[in-house]
Amino acid sequence: MRAAEAIVVGGGPAGSTLAGALHAAGLDVVVVDQARFPRHKVCAGWITPGVVAALSLDLEEYGRSHVLQPITRFRTGVLGGPVLETEYGRPVSYGILRCEFDAYLLRRSGAEVCEGARVETIERAGGEWIVGQTRAPLLAGAGGHFCPVARYLGARREQDPVVVAQEIELRLSAGQEKETAVRGDTPELYFCADLKGYGWALRKGDRLNVGLGRLDRQALSQHVAAFREFLVSTRRVPADLPARWNGHAYLLYEAQRPRLVEDGALLVGDAAGLAYAASGEGIRPAVESARLAAEVILAARGRYGRQDLEPYRRALAARFGRRERRFAPPIPAALVTAAGRRLFRSGWFAKRVVLDRWFLHADQAALPSAL
Repeated sequence: MRAAEAIVVGGGPAGSTLAGALHAAGLDVVVVDQARFPRHKVCAGWITPGVVAALSLDLEEYGRSHVLQPITRFRTGVLGGPVLETEYGRPVSYGILRCEFDAYLLRRSGAEVCEGARVETIERAGGEWIVGQTRAPLLAGAGGHFCPVARYLGARREQDPVVVAQEIELRLSAGQEKETAVRGDTPELYFCADLKGYGWALRKGDRLNVGLGRLDRQALSQHVAAFREFLVSTRRVPADLPARWNGHAYLLYEAQRPRLVEDGALLVGDAAGLAYAASGEGIRPAVESARLAAEVILAARGRYGRQDLEPYRRALAARFGRRERRFAPPIPAALVTAAGRRLFRSGWFAKRVVLDRWFLHADQAALPSAL
């Protein structure tokens, strides 16, 4: 049996950030992930300045050996309506390949990594957690929407309201590159008429990422098919863009969440249901929640009772706001569609609300550097 001081289940941005912070402080950390890195991750694949700051990421160093596409403008609109182009004149995000990005962060963490290790059982004995052949007094769940630690702590994700998405990322041939009107510095965002989801098209060098996410599971396939047809018919993407895409789901911050802390255990990132509601972005909440968790863990000085880890819950509420249940009368679909089309014709709304607030979170100051 391998004895460690902390076990982190999940090697994505949340898990690697937490493991790296604990490892840097001198803790013996083991990261367990069922995948082998680099691995594909369903995600549009861009990071905002807030992510760069929270990770203390050296963009020049990272860009020397990894895809790093500066994003300086966006195209936005409602499907079937006019499209607006918003120019920033400076990089406001960076396109990345998740297969590269996640592997880079995991290796950078310095923690011991057990790849290709599916978590079959989680046990609690003698004040320690036992995961496979590793035992430790501290357990962190960073395994995404279906994290086994979250399930152990009571999450029932099949009952949770979630965003479901389908996405495809492909390497473009020389012929496909000529057919693709989507520019690398300009992601394209198209909202569904009922405003219950949106599709995206993002170019990163010779890679193209296309996807669509919605709040309703049943209608997803039809919307994906219609979105693909729209992109092909408007010649934004190659005519032979595959019709079969990969699926993914995640819990929003506003939805019901599992217990975030327990004796000797806590959840970070998508396992805690922290994705932003409007955009579905999970990378920044993942990294920032891991940073906050690490601060609480290190301040506890080896005391990991529920009351010792409770400050983490309060830190999340202070950072992301308190989750509140909101009850409102249903708005007729026709009114939503009409209002949405009108708003998305406004350049001010597209920049100040859709982009700055929903996608870039420019109004939220970055966490202070960890270095």
